[in-house]
Amino acid sequence: MREEEMKQLLPLLIEWYRENKRDLPWRRTKDPYRIWLSEIMLQQTRVEAVKPYYERFLAALPAIKDLAEAEEELILKLWEGLGYYSRVRNMQTAAQQIMKEYGGALPADYEKLRSLKGIGTYTAGAIASIAFGLPHAAVDGNVLRVLSRIFLDAQDIGLEATKKYWKEELENVLTGEIASDVNEGWMEVGATICLPNGEPKCGICPFREYCGAYRQSVIHLYPVKGEKKARTVERLQVVFLTDGKRVALRKRGPGLLANLWELPNGGAEISLPSLLHLWGILDGEITPMRHRKHIFTHVQWDMDCYFVQTKSTEDTPFLWLEPDRITEEYALPSAFRAVWAEGRKKLQ
Repeated sequence: MREEEMKQLLPLLIEWYRENKRDLPWRRTKDPYRIWLSEIMLQQTRVEAVKPYYERFLAALPAIKDLAEAEEELILKLWEGLGYYSRVRNMQTAAQQIMKEYGGALPADYEKLRSLKGIGTYTAGAIASIAFGLPHAAVDGNVLRVLSRIFLDAQDIGLEATKKYWKEELENVLTGEIASDVNEGWMEVGATICLPNGEPKCGICPFREYCGAYRQSVIHLYPVKGEKKARTVERLQVVFLTDGKRVALRKRGPGLLANLWELPNGGAEISLPSLLHLWGILDGEITPMRHRKHIFTHVQWDMDCYFVQTKSTEDTPFLWLEPDRITEEYALPSAFRAVWAEGRKKLQ
């Protein structure tokens, strides 16, 4: 147990955080909905990228009731470009649950928060502490990196057991009065000083004299991470398909990017003309476009991209829409957005 050591660090952490914290939109409120939204958006996404999405989302859906009742196409459009679309779908499911079970307000209870779709231990701890002042820890990669370096902890930070261990250690010293500043403080040190990529800024770190990794010059050895599985590489042929005025879209099936709109595409195991024929395109004029790659967590798409103009739009498995309408109303995943932009430029 590291309770005494942790207690020694907390006053220093709180003082540093209050003097050095970044001015972020979600830190100007204690509204549980806004804090929840920010935490979900910040998963796998950089702070600077989140800011405009956060403001736009709240302008369109300012309350839980609005999110619960929104059309799925709207919430996906508001999320367009953030990726990991299951996050916002889970948020809507949770919002509907909140309307039904909690009168439209996020419950000020950790276990009830955990019961909501898409809210795990970290997010529940963040909402509970920041919005409601409850003594629950929020342990993410930033926090694990800082603590593993300070305490020379060699546990694999990718394991749930490691997160559970540090959650318990932190909660041994948390009270409601300090929980928000402590949780956000550890995250802020990890995000701005004890960096995930590149050289940590040890020269300005408030914990330099307490940090085992710094004192022993072994910062590069921490945190300990297990080996990642190699990504699967898939080759695709992606087609910006147009009749000169409209562009073809379709909805994906189950699996990766399930039920999201996409540009027509298929595997590289058959020729492009054969693929077009399968779609009912018999007169396509093919122009190659830039080859592109898109990296997901476990999969990499290598995409051969084409601009194809056709007259045969009848009996094709696509929705044909004017480009402006697609831009305004339909969410395209990031994997297809660069292809879309290049194709639209050619169309103009």
